[in-house]
Amino acid sequence: RIGSATSTSSALINSRLQELVKLFKERTEKVKEKLTDPDVTSDEESPVASPAAAPPPPPGGALEGDKAAGAEHYCQMLCCTFKHPPWLEHLRSYQFPSSIDPFTNLMYVLWLFFVVLAWNWNCWLIPIRWAFPYQTPTNIHLWLLMDYLCALIYLLDILLFQTRLQFVQGGDIITDKKAMREHYLRSQRFKMDLLSLLPLDFFYFKVGVNPLLRFPRCLKYMAFFEFNNRLEAILSKAYIYRVIRTTAYLLYSLHLNSCLYYWASAYEGLGSTTWVYDGEGNSYIRCYYWAVKTLITIGGLPDPKTLFEIIFQLLNYFTGVFAFSVMIGQMRDVVGAATAGQTYYRSCMDSTIKYMNFYRIPKTIQNRVKTWYDYTWHSQGMLDESELLVQLPDKMRLDIAIDVNYNIVSRVALFQGCDRQMIFDMLKRLRSVVYLPNDYVCKKGEIGREMYIIQAGQVQVLGGPDGTTVLVTLKAGSVFGEISLLAAGGGNRRTANVVAHGFANLFILDKKDLNEILVHYPESQKLLRKKAKKMLKNNNKPKEGKGGPGDSLIIPPKPETPKLFQAAMAARGKLGGKGPLAQLRWRLKELKAMQE
Repeated sequence: RIGSATSTSSALINSRLQELVKLFKERTEKVKEKLTDPDVTSDEESPVASPAAAPPPPPGGALEGDKAAGAEHYCQMLCCTFKHPPWLEHLRSYQFPSSIDPFTNLMYVLWLFFVVLAWNWNCWLIPIRWAFPYQTPTNIHLWLLMDYLCALIYLLDILLFQTRLQFVQGGDIITDKKAMREHYLRSQRFKMDLLSLLPLDFFYFKVGVNPLLRFPRCLKYMAFFEFNNRLEAILSKAYIYRVIRTTAYLLYSLHLNSCLYYWASAYEGLGSTTWVYDGEGNSYIRCYYWAVKTLITIGGLPDPKTLFEIIFQLLNYFTGVFAFSVMIGQMRDVVGAATAGQTYYRSCMDSTIKYMNFYRIPKTIQNRVKTWYDYTWHSQGMLDESELLVQLPDKMRLDIAIDVNYNIVSRVALFQGCDRQMIFDMLKRLRSVVYLPNDYVCKKGEIGREMYIIQAGQVQVLGGPDGTTVLVTLKAGSVFGEISLLAAGGGNRRTANVVAHGFANLFILDKKDLNEILVHYPESQKLLRKKAKKMLKNNNKPKEGKGGPGDSLIIPPKPETPKLFQAAMAARGKLGGKGPLAQLRWRLKELKAMQE
């Protein structure tokens, strides 16, 4: 054990010494770089200290700890060993929260669901038990069991949840238990909750189990509307729930009308006239069918005979016209809100098509424009993402931009080492653009004024003699055109054609936006200028020729004759062909013929 401990400590010392040597070498290189290039910031000179190595664990300590941790989840029974479910341990150690955020706590939304179930039980079943003969002495104990279970849910909601809800006062979120309890006791919600638990059940001993005495249980309607708001905030397609809820409103109004119709029939006498219910078949289904035909004014109903029947039918018709018109209007609003985006998309598409037809744009271009509209809408659900975030505060837009784009921008080599806040400011300036298949993102020779980050799809870099050879294919997360943002003196021209291979979603950062940001970050500006200078230097290095040493010619090619020398020989040839220049000219011709 002593030997093993000594060897472990020596290994740690050697690794630490190697790290120190590596740090000193890096520091020396950076100092040399500082002397050659004064733009290097002082932040780059100081190396980051590596974390100290953790001391080795004592022998057998880890095994004992693992064994102890594992023993918590196992128990022996007879000759077998069973593992405790981890959720059971969490359930035992769970503590009810002292304060609940009603806007973000999913447990509170789940509890509201049970409260709404209890409220719906009272709203739907109390009229049925009052009008129809479904509550009998043989099953009264089952009805009472469900009634008191719903009352227990109401009571738990008051004692455990409503007194722990956080609230905002003067801009501060109040989480104090006493303040939350007092705020609930002073609210209108508490008064309605208290009325919903009126103990009218004591009158059962005098008048019998009358369901109408439970009518105050329906006053807990505020929990229903709160549940709707919280659920719509969670759902991604809230309009589906709105349609279901509006349909439930219509069904409930028909439900009440069917109960009233059975009560009126029992008051007049079942089967006494042709207008009342005759008592055959399923009473609820037949009365509901009559209510549907009455409220929707379908017609084909028997005429009322007595004065009571005529007044009841008139009230039904008036109520049906009013209720049905309200339901239709609400359904129209729900459907209109659900399809508002699709309507905006169709209007933009129609306006663009009308414009192109007016100016007689070629059909090929029109088809590409239609394809762009269709793909952009189906890929991101909107035509311009910036319109969605205009109304948000600047900090919220920054938070959304960080979650969406930071992982992509942080991988750009040009911006690594820059100020973090500068990158945050840059994220808000990115704009999303969709390119169709075979669209040119940029062309060779044009001035580069933006940088591209591939969000989705692929682009191809073309080159070669004819400009159609695929040099490289860039995929999602790749970046190109970043040198053009900081290059100056003609270095911001594109060096190749870039074409979209299929549909491509790109983020674009303009040079103007980056310059406006860098004004406030001089240190990052120096670092970016230095990196851009190095990248330009690497791109402008002369490329090696294709021929190797073995491909050298036996007679090297003769350099071209200077133009001034050719002019002098031509002038001498006009004067005469016997001078030294003429002889030299004849000699050069012989050498050229031999070389050919």
